[in-house]
Amino acid sequence: MLPLSHVFQVKSEGPKLVPFFKATCVYFVLWLPSSSPSWVSALIKCLPIFCLWLFLLAHGLGATRIFVGLVFSAIGDAFLIWQDQGYFVHGVLMFAVTHMLYASAFGMRPLGLRTGLLMVILSGLCYAFLYPNLTGAFTYLVGVYVAIIGFMGWRAMAGLQLVGAAWRWTELAAGTGALLFIVSDLTIALDKFCFPVPYSRAFIMSTYYAAQMLIALSAVESREPVEDYRLSKAK
Repeated sequence: MLPLSHVFQVKSEGPKLVPFFKATCVYFVLWLPSSSPSWVSALIKCLPIFCLWLFLLAHGLGATRIFVGLVFSAIGDAFLIWQDQGYFVHGVLMFAVTHMLYASAFGMRPLGLRTGLLMVILSGLCYAFLYPNLTGAFTYLVGVYVAIIGFMGWRAMAGLQLVGAAWRWTELAAGTGALLFIVSDLTIALDKFCFPVPYSRAFIMSTYYAAQMLIALSAVESREPVEDYRLSKAK
């Protein structure tokens, strides 16, 4: 059961995310074919990320690295619209920068060595599974990307505690968002290098948008709405 303070946090931030949810619905309703890339399809795909820019700007400039990470994400999304025209690597590089910015924003405290070891093992297993299907420069690029996103996942989940009352909303959002991002990107890799994944685009984009939303939410300063609510009731 969610602590009461986290329930108030969700109620407080939910309405500010309405434009993001609407933009995400527009993307899935229009479902422009990926076989016909255009600036319109790029705009529709990036629109939910633009809404997350506005969401963070509405909270001030305290989440600069998350915001810049979202900027690089939008550029990466645009490149991937034209991935069959040779821009896949460009998109991968943009998202690699995104993950480094996110990891920097999450910080190095607490260190979470056990979580780090777990991410090293999982990243190694993922790369070992992909490796036989990789050729040329992708043999190295995918390895570097897996290491970077694994590092980001470690930093996002290092402070996550699901037992007791010590955990915070921001840590839960960061950890869950990072996990969904990893799942989304792993699905891209499986679909591109290994075998066709059924309904891959729908699964990739739904987990991707959810991941970005949660990471943006993790940048929102944790407040104590319960105390504010009690004060307002006392008045």
